[in-house]
Amino acid sequence: MSQEHEPPSASPPARLLPPFDPSRIIGIIKRKALIKELAAVYHTKCLAKCQELMELQKKWDEPYIYVKTPDDSRKEKRRPPKRLKKSR
Repeated sequence: MSQEHEPPSASPPARLLPPFDPSRIIGIIKRKALIKELAAVYHTKCLAKCQELMELQKKWDEPYIYVKTPDDSRKEKRRPPKRLKKSR
């Protein structure tokens, strides 16, 4: 048994870095640009939705005014009941 074993406390071997490849940098730059573009689109949509919510909030806070139209007032007229209740 001539093989030497490393003690368990020994550090693992360092990872070897792959050689520098400029084409990978180009891909990273393109992905970064796409992410920025996507973020800008989401930001624009978010601002539009916030504006819409603010408008709805303003409408909600306004006092409600019910205006009767002539058609509505005609419908509200009641007919007298057909049978009158007997009074005692």
